Amino acid sequence: MSLLPPKLTGGDQADKVDNVCTQEHCFRAFDALYCALTSSKHISPTFTDEKYPLFVTWNTRSSRAGRSPRLRGCIGNFDAIPLREGLAEYALISAFKDSRFRKIERRELPSLECGISLLTDFEDASSYLDWTIGTHGIYISFPNPSLYPPSSSTPSPLSSSAYLPRLTSRDTLTATYLPDVMPDQGWDKVEAVESAMRKAGWNGPITEDTFRTVKLRRYQSRKCVVGWDEFVQWRRENGDDQIS
Repeated sequence: MSLLPPKLTGGDQADKVDNVCTQEHCFRAFDALYCALTSSKHISPTFTDEKYPLFVTWNTRSSRAGRSPRLRGCIGNFDAIPLREGLAEYALISAFKDSRFRKIERRELPSLECGISLLTDFEDASSYLDWTIGTHGIYISFPNPSLYPPSSSTPSPLSSSAYLPRLTSRDTLTATYLPDVMPDQGWDKVEAVESAMRKAGWNGPITEDTFRTVKLRRYQSRKCVVGWDEFVQWRRENGDDQIS
């Protein structure tokens, strides 16, 4: 299932895909955080208020040349939501409510960069290996092995979980990795799925039988990143003479 707008073909579709995520989306998220921390007035967005699943990522840029940015917060939503409000909302959620980090403070603004990922092209994979590193993000779900021990009689090591019992949300563990995570970490597919299972909260042994219980949904993303200096320039171009 693709979440791109329908009725686009050929070059029109390629142009649309390339322009799904733009700097304006990043500026909207950055503006939400900046205004929350400084009590400044928001600048109204001008981009089309389409609906997409989205993630907002905050990174801290290193002052040392050649060093990769450090993750500072990343939270998103797999439901398609209006971009104008959704970007502003998740900019603050990822800045203030990511339990892995303390809340972002005003003094950190000049060192931040904001990344927006708009998720597209969701598909059910035929197995936990049916996806491409560098192209797909992965969303996995699997029954908590402590409650539903995997059956050794499963016919295929690449099962798509057709034999699993009916589960409640409390019995199911889930996790996701955006497409750029796997190349950045240097993982192969098995390593990525195993790491996602740990991220989901499973700390026990992971065997071939455990992998068989994984249901994987793959997706793609369109991403854009801007830094503080670009955001400051954008605010000035939109009438803010006080920002520095």
